[in-house]
Amino acid sequence: MADTNDRVAGYMPRNVTPGDIDLFKSEHNAPITWEHLLRQTSDWEGTLWGKPDWADRPSGPQEQWPQRARHAPGSHYMYNDVRVNVLALAALQVWRQPLPQVLRERVMDPIGASNRWRWYGYRNSWIELDGQQMQSVSGGGHWGGGMFIDSWDLARFGYLFLRDGRWQDRQIVSSQWIAKARTPGADKDDYGYCNWTLNTGRKSLPSAPASSVTFRGNGQNIVYIDRDNDLLIVVRWIDRGDALDQFIGKVLAARRATPQAP
Repeated sequence: MADTNDRVAGYMPRNVTPGDIDLFKSEHNAPITWEHLLRQTSDWEGTLWGKPDWADRPSGPQEQWPQRARHAPGSHYMYNDVRVNVLALAALQVWRQPLPQVLRERVMDPIGASNRWRWYGYRNSWIELDGQQMQSVSGGGHWGGGMFIDSWDLARFGYLFLRDGRWQDRQIVSSQWIAKARTPGADKDDYGYCNWTLNTGRKSLPSAPASSVTFRGNGQNIVYIDRDNDLLIVVRWIDRGDALDQFIGKVLAARRATPQAP
């Protein structure tokens, strides 16, 4: 994409999904930008791969879900995996090759990741692109699909961002993109781009520096990135509540108590 403030509609051919659905043709969806999708403020409405936007994290009485209040794109944060799937399909139109292949070639292979990780879509999330059948992957692991990855590969992935997108002598991800991903959104000051959960005001993790970042997956699978302490931690299946903060606090306390090499 040329600019994250571009409207996504300009990158999308019509009728790319089953049922001839145009994802950004409606008056409500047309103004949505990449920035809105990345920050989960798009309030995109519609159905993709048989899942309506209100199917993930609905609020209020069930009979009101399809008639929920609409918000202008960019004005209201709500994490929603259907909209993550919309972002994945839109990105597929830009890259024009399966996103797992893009990730493997551009990131995972250069950082020495294993060949064990997998990124799946749904059984019905296939499109024809440039004469080839391609699966559009999903964001969350519920409903099937999602990314499945072990701690070792997560650690390498997190270390890449601890080093500001650089691996050895090669810049894998631009530092400018990372700076944008780490910037709080206007509607939610502890959320950046997609998987970037920020510790603004130390609200999320009081024991950690405000500059720390976590990548969070379903089941409390956490990548903790702490530039201030030059620290990368992967935690799997930790309890909710303050369990993560207590754990990080103990690690930082142990680090402070341990003499550091000159």
